[in-house]
Amino acid sequence: MKLTLDTLETWLWDSADLLRGHTDSSDFKNYIFGLLFLKRANDQFLEEANNAVTNEGISLEEALEDEDLHDFFIPKEAYWSELTKKTENIGVALDKAFAGIEENNEQLQGVMTAVHFGDTEKLPDDLLARLLQHFNKYSLANADLDNPDILGNSYEYLIREFAGDAGKAGGEFYTPKEVVQLVVGLIKPQAGNSVYDPTCGSGGMLIDSAHYIKSNGGTVGKHINVSLYGQERNLGTWAIAMINMIVHGFKDSDIRKGDTLASPKHEENSELMTFDRVIANPPFSLKKWWAPAEIDVKVDENGKETTPKYNDVVSDEYGRFKYGIPPRGYGDLAFVQHMISVLKNDGRMGVVLPHGILFRGGTEGKIRKGILNDDIIEAIVGLPEKLFYNTGIPASIIIINKSKPSNFKNKVVFIDASSEYKNGKNQNTLTPENISKVIDAYDGLETIDKFMRVVDMSEIEENDFNLNISRYIDTSEDEIIIDIQATREDISALESKEKEIDSKLNGYLKSLGF
Repeated sequence: MKLTLDTLETWLWDSADLLRGHTDSSDFKNYIFGLLFLKRANDQFLEEANNAVTNEGISLEEALEDEDLHDFFIPKEAYWSELTKKTENIGVALDKAFAGIEENNEQLQGVMTAVHFGDTEKLPDDLLARLLQHFNKYSLANADLDNPDILGNSYEYLIREFAGDAGKAGGEFYTPKEVVQLVVGLIKPQAGNSVYDPTCGSGGMLIDSAHYIKSNGGTVGKHINVSLYGQERNLGTWAIAMINMIVHGFKDSDIRKGDTLASPKHEENSELMTFDRVIANPPFSLKKWWAPAEIDVKVDENGKETTPKYNDVVSDEYGRFKYGIPPRGYGDLAFVQHMISVLKNDGRMGVVLPHGILFRGGTEGKIRKGILNDDIIEAIVGLPEKLFYNTGIPASIIIINKSKPSNFKNKVVFIDASSEYKNGKNQNTLTPENISKVIDAYDGLETIDKFMRVVDMSEIEENDFNLNISRYIDTSEDEIIIDIQATREDISALESKEKEIDSKLNGYLKSLGF
């Protein structure tokens, strides 16, 4: 019987129960994802070898040693069958196994060794032995899976579950899938596109962009016709993104590690690469967002930091901040300007940001004005509150198009989707109907009372380039006008009716002897 998605999800989630009490829940994902990939790579490796024995008539030993026969080559010290025999120093053996896989597979450099199993205080031998036996329960070879997609789907399930279980640590790298689907549906990636996420987290926005292209016919044979690029600062999250790409079949994706603002990694001829679609959910209102400015921060005699003035210290060799330098305490518009700078002239981008960037003044107001004057903001979508794990505040989606069609010129589409959600105890969600309503309204470009409105730039200028959605869409309910005189007459009629009923009731009671 082949492994189904339900069984796989339960099996993988049960592995978290083995770790509880030994290490912080925010670290579960690193260990479980590492072991999941190790088991999958071994099972696939052995399957490829057996297929070569059958199809090419070579010995199993030859098939195991021929690197050209395998997607990922597994050295002997990383064989699953050998690791499960270990009874002591299991963590050290696992670390050596991951290092050996990296040495033999250039595309996995830094991925497998991002997490360490050799800490015996966190991961004693008896715990690791139980984990390995638990992961030994099922085969993850292609022939044993119900369908090829379930491994990627189960990986997404784990990412989602760990985001909820680990609180803010999980929310740091996880964007709810429904929000991702909405943004992707608004920017509409196409076959042949390059898609880039400068804060890619675990890679969900890139993967959903590829799935959108596939669902709209963008495939070449078995392969989706898309190029995926991303960058992620957190090393552990970057490793998860790399594995996520691999289990979804995107091993050729280009995911770099590092601080995108201070050190963007995707370059061509000493200039930043540009992309057809750019999509992101950057960290909300990131403080101290320009790392080079924070190296020499001084502390006075009272222990208080001397705050560097970013206008004086931020110097970008790529010229990304042409609209202005955002303040030290709000990195939102630094990410937006980076995204604009790497967007092709006929490209489109979607970014999820807190509402504050729509109306805050000062430097942010000047940046917003500059972007609006260039007429590249196509739409603003207000989202409901409590959609994200790490914050209850409502967010917004900004759609930017460097080649707006004529019917969008000098206009901005405003959509208030703050009431479009399914209520949850701890977290709200967007339903497929909510998502479709927003996308259909955006595509239709017709005014919908209390929901969508196309606003001329002249009106936005009159509002001093403030993009607060409530300024352009009135969602208040009309007050009911009460006719006082008519109401008094109704009350008088009711009082007369009441007296008449009382009189009849007294008559009935009297006839009964009361």
